[in-house]
Amino acid sequence: MRPLLHIARRLLAAEPVAFLRGLALGITVLAMGAALLGLSGWFVTAAAAAGIAGIGIGFDFFRPSAGVRFLALGRSGARYGERMLTHEATLRALAALRLGLYAGITRLPFEAQTRLRGAEALNRLTSDVDALDGLLLRLVLPAVSAVAVQAGAFVALWLLVAPAVAWGVLLSFGLGGGVALVFTLRHARARSEATEAALQSLRAQALDLAQSRADLAVAGALARQEAGLAATVRGEARARDGLETTERQGAAAIALTTGLAATVALAMGGSLAAAGTISPARAAIGVFTALALGETLALLRRGLAELGRMQAAGARVAALSDTPARPLPAGPAPHPDPAAPLLQVIALRHHRAGAARDTFGPLDLSLSRGEMVLLTGPSGAGKSTLLAALAGLIAPTAGEIRLLGAPLAAWPEADLRAHLTLVPQRSALIAGSVAENLALAFPAGTALPEAEAWAALEAVALADVLRARDGLATRLGPGGSGLSGGQARRLVLARAVLRRPDVLLLDEPTEGLDPATAGAMLAGLRAALPESGLLVVSHRSTDATAATRSVSLPFHGHA
Repeated sequence: MRPLLHIARRLLAAEPVAFLRGLALGITVLAMGAALLGLSGWFVTAAAAAGIAGIGIGFDFFRPSAGVRFLALGRSGARYGERMLTHEATLRALAALRLGLYAGITRLPFEAQTRLRGAEALNRLTSDVDALDGLLLRLVLPAVSAVAVQAGAFVALWLLVAPAVAWGVLLSFGLGGGVALVFTLRHARARSEATEAALQSLRAQALDLAQSRADLAVAGALARQEAGLAATVRGEARARDGLETTERQGAAAIALTTGLAATVALAMGGSLAAAGTISPARAAIGVFTALALGETLALLRRGLAELGRMQAAGARVAALSDTPARPLPAGPAPHPDPAAPLLQVIALRHHRAGAARDTFGPLDLSLSRGEMVLLTGPSGAGKSTLLAALAGLIAPTAGEIRLLGAPLAAWPEADLRAHLTLVPQRSALIAGSVAENLALAFPAGTALPEAEAWAALEAVALADVLRARDGLATRLGPGGSGLSGGQARRLVLARAVLRRPDVLLLDEPTEGLDPATAGAMLAGLRAALPESGLLVVSHRSTDATAATRSVSLPFHGHA
């Protein structure tokens, strides 16, 4: 429950005024509902008693009927305002929570981020956050409103009817309602968690199927995958049906509790009216008010039924959003040393926890201006891990990395990225135009300089391909779909060129390119960044012709 309470505090803190106003209106709605039925019961009974007594002509029908109309219209207006305030505030609070989740993911260690599958991350950002929309709307705010209105009703019945009736109604709802809500909570928690797990699995499988449909069709596995997805759909429907059955059972228990409270009020009020202690009309107030108070429990039923889903989602969201901040350099950015190498590695070593051997190292390496160093080695030698360490994404176990003569850790993030750029094997492109993808190389709000953009595209041998289409306005789908694998890789490289880094780290930049295109692209990179140092990881011997020198990373065995 602790993560859920933490999430609730964060949501309330995002829109405190709106939620407080919504809570006040929610209490008003329930209070007016109870007053409406109580007044109506008194009005009908008193009018009937006056008619029986033959004094109906002197009975004041106007003020009670005006009160009924006022309460009915006021309740509708308060309900509309409460819905508007709380739902809008919830949407804004969830948007803030989703931004916090984005920020938390960016603070995760690099290796943890790489383990987040696309479908899994999407579920965290959509399904888990959406599951928390009822935390305040159907749980916290209704619970506070229910307690406030039950307390208010107790006082009103004590004053207007009799203390015995007030206690009878309160105890009926306290004991019977408690049993009904605990029953709903205990029986719905497991089913709610199962429903959420089934929905998460369904979304992940559907996304994987959509993204891999062509590969599955080629492999002849599409029908099998679709059958698996259909089975998951049926499983999710069964889990949802089970949860809805529990909700209906909880609703029946709450209805029985409301009937019990009304029966107790009728029995106590009737006996007091028979004894002449109170009038029948006052006794009717207790009965009808008890019927109205059943709404206070009904609002909580749905929230308790979804509590298991909320708890699981809240724990996952909290784990991803409440990540510790990355340590920041203590002082300002260092001054580059023009006499020092662009990048210098001294006795660098990396060892994963629990591994039998080092991932790589110890390694000594330097990169000077105008150099293109080719980093080679067998698969599993740690080349990609080395690039991640050089980019400051993971911490080495031992050794030192110096950028422009200063320790890598001394560079603030913005200054580090201004001097050093990494293009990993899997780089991201967004749905949108080519221009929008290239504009990511510049600070937000900066207009893309078209001449520089075309020069970068020329450098990576992609300009002619885009001119044959819609130029910089060429539209791309999610993940850069609409370009081949090699074209997408070259577009990412063009974006890196636009950053004009001192050090450019490239992981398999020519993968999927024919030798002629690969050679033209490497030559174009060298011409576009003549003063930069390029460290290129590649398995292709043809890339060695463009390199100044090569460094081989030995294989240490399976780490």
